[in-house]
Amino acid sequence: MKINGNEIRPGNVLKHNDGLWIAVKLQHVKPGKGGAFAQVELKNLVTGSKLNERFRSSETIEKVRLEQRDYQFLYEADGALTFMDTESYDQIELQSDFVGERAAFLQDGMMVVVEMHEEKAIGVRLPDQVTLEVTDTEPVVKGQTVSSSYKPAVLENGVRLGVPPFISIGDKIVVDTTEVTYLKRAE
Repeated sequence: MKINGNEIRPGNVLKHNDGLWIAVKLQHVKPGKGGAFAQVELKNLVTGSKLNERFRSSETIEKVRLEQRDYQFLYEADGALTFMDTESYDQIELQSDFVGERAAFLQDGMMVVVEMHEEKAIGVRLPDQVTLEVTDTEPVVKGQTVSSSYKPAVLENGVRLGVPPFISIGDKIVVDTTEVTYLKRAE
C-alpha cells in the first residue's frame, strides 16, 4: 500500500532502500522557503541500524502491513527460544538475541505476538507487564523514608532493578517489560 510522505506516523513499517524500516520519531517541518516535508527517524527491523530521512508530501512510499500471530513460549535451549503457533501448532525457533534483553522476561506458557513479513519473523512483542518474585534485596533501613529512594533488587529471572524500600525478599512485583522498571507490588 502506497502512502504520501505526510501520512507517515510513528510505528508505521515502511519499505525503503530495499529494507524494512519502522518510523520511530517524526517531525513535520514547514520551512519559509520550499515545500513542507516530514523529517523521519527510521530504524531497520532486521539490523537495528537507524537512519534519518526527509519525505516530501508529494513523494510516495510503500507502507508494509505485518502479519501478527499469537504464539506461546515453550522453552529455551542453547540460546534458541521455541514458540508454538496457537492455531496451527507449528513451532518456530528464534535466537534469544533476536528478542534482546527482554528475553529474560519470557515465562513458560507466556503468550506473545510474533510479527511476520513474508513468513519470516521480524519482531516479538511481549506482554507489557509481568509478575516476578524478588529473590535478593537489601533489608529496610530505618529512617530511609524518602519516596524517591530505590534500592537494588534481583528478580527470579536474574534481572536487576530498583525497587521501593518496603519491598523485601519473597515479594511478588509487577515489572514493565519495555522500560524494565518496577510498577507496583503484585496483589
